[in-house]
Amino acid sequence: MINLIEEFPVLQRGHYMNHAAMGPWPVRAARAVQAFAQENAETGSEKYSLWLRRETQLRDMLASMLNAGSADDIALLKNTTEGICTVANGLQWRRGDNIVIPQGEFPSNRLPWLALERHGVEVREVDVRSTAGPEQALLERMDANTRLLSVSAVQWTDGLRLNLDLLGAACKTNNVFFFVDAIQQLGALQVDVQACHIDFLAADGHKWLLAPEGIAVFYCAPRVRERLQLQQHGWHMVDDFLDFDREQWPPSKSALRFEAGSPNMLGQVALHASLELLLEVGMAEVEAHVADNSRVLSGALDSFSGVELALPYDPGRVSGIVSFRLPGHELAPVHQALKRAGIVCAMRGKAIRLSPHFYQAGHPLQRMLADLEAAIKSIL
Repeated sequence: MINLIEEFPVLQRGHYMNHAAMGPWPVRAARAVQAFAQENAETGSEKYSLWLRRETQLRDMLASMLNAGSADDIALLKNTTEGICTVANGLQWRRGDNIVIPQGEFPSNRLPWLALERHGVEVREVDVRSTAGPEQALLERMDANTRLLSVSAVQWTDGLRLNLDLLGAACKTNNVFFFVDAIQQLGALQVDVQACHIDFLAADGHKWLLAPEGIAVFYCAPRVRERLQLQQHGWHMVDDFLDFDREQWPPSKSALRFEAGSPNMLGQVALHASLELLLEVGMAEVEAHVADNSRVLSGALDSFSGVELALPYDPGRVSGIVSFRLPGHELAPVHQALKRAGIVCAMRGKAIRLSPHFYQAGHPLQRMLADLEAAIKSIL
């Protein structure tokens, strides 16, 4: 049984409510990185074959977490943005094509698409917050010229969670590519790329996956893999890449084709350890705790005098993010008051964003709520 107090010493240092920005590593990830560093210092790359075995395991773990058909569908990239750019720059666009995205997306899921305007591609940004049916609002902006729908599974400012099943089914019916930025969902909530008919998905490791920056998963469905024109070429993108005497270097048929250069082995070490923990707990249990955290947080904040939730609580759209504001009060002083109370959080979208993880369920969350209420009362 996992001892969460030992795995997450951050529990002993105030209230860390900022996983939507960056997640603390579990102790096992930190120890794995320390051991890897010591190994490098003592033996260099002597155990490279073991590093490759760990990389294979990591692909298998990510495929399992996503319910991908195979580890061949998984590429290990630098970050979410690289995954998005792989698609934005890899598809063959036609003048008059359009792309549909939610309004207010994080720049990584906006700027690469807007850059396609040079090819005559229109980006349609849809307000998904002023309607009871955000999915329908997105689908209504699609037409015969829509080539791709790209959404964040969970919106980064207020935690709005979209129905990926519904969107993916519509994209499949209408022959539209479906891209999902899963950085605010993967590691907190379950994701099923096959059930949701997702063509492409990207997520960095440094948030809910509890790993470092600089290592990310990119999923590419087999049916669309060769539809992406490769923008990078290098030694690592072929099968049997250690065969340096070959004369032909054809790109792998697997998602390895998107990994041109040397891998981030250090990042792989940490991500492997953190995924091991999440999968040991089980993503169903992780999701249950994350969802319950949001339920408890939303209910408490809704009961506090002078507090307004950025989004009303909806169990069908629950995510790990709960945002609130104090009408009539500037955000910066509120944020500073929370910081003095030991609450680590963020200001996003003109609201205070709280994002606890599964290991903070129960007593840690209740302790945070007591300090949160006291801090808010000190302002009002």
